[in-house]
Amino acid sequence: MDIQAIVDDFWACRQRGVYYPPQWFDKLTLDQACWVQLGLLDKSIAAGARQVGWKVGLTAAAIREQFRVHEPVFGYLLESGRLDSGAQIELADWRGAGFENELCLRLGKPLRGPNVDVAGARAAVSACHPAMELVENRGDFTAQLAVAVADNVQQRAFVIGSGVPLDARANLAAVRCEVDINGKQVAQATGDAVMGDPYASLAWLANKLAEYGRGLESGQYVMSGSFTRQFPLKAGDEARTRFSGIGTVALRAR
Repeated sequence: MDIQAIVDDFWACRQRGVYYPPQWFDKLTLDQACWVQLGLLDKSIAAGARQVGWKVGLTAAAIREQFRVHEPVFGYLLESGRLDSGAQIELADWRGAGFENELCLRLGKPLRGPNVDVAGARAAVSACHPAMELVENRGDFTAQLAVAVADNVQQRAFVIGSGVPLDARANLAAVRCEVDINGKQVAQATGDAVMGDPYASLAWLANKLAEYGRGLESGQYVMSGSFTRQFPLKAGDEARTRFSGIGTVALRAR
């Protein structure tokens, strides 16, 4: 297929508010979808957007089995979507909002594959933020995974708390998170839910991006993957997640 032509079509549809173009249902491989996603990123940057990082999704083995894929997926983060802990978000223009509970890794130096291992990923990270990814259900993610990947894997925004410095001894797999919605605890999990270790998620990302001629830059954020399932957000909800040894992140929906 002519990837640029597909990118142009997705872009034109996006301007009309169509994020899952039906003409591409069941037509794209995941590899083609990644190329389309990156092409849309380039168009966004050309239009004035600023990329500040990346996200990794489908990091849990059970979820990958559900979607019949052998590895996670990636997406990009824009400066326009970065929010500080305590932010209030207006849901009026969201097409179904949800949040995932993640560690946001801040790179202290560039990281480029191939052949990045967990130790190499750990050495590239300078800080870690408690975080939530805010996702938007713009289409049928389950039925049209490739189109969802092209459309940046539900990404809309991300909320981060204050960062803490990390060193080579930091054990992110042992970090525990506790999730509250409206004062009631709804989930607990540990970092080993993310590919066994959030650093493994970062290593995977660096190696995967190398297949598309891309890399991670110093100062970028990486949302490493959710500790828990995705939770829906509705107006009036207050969500708070505590990560042991890292900190707390919170938001309010209106």
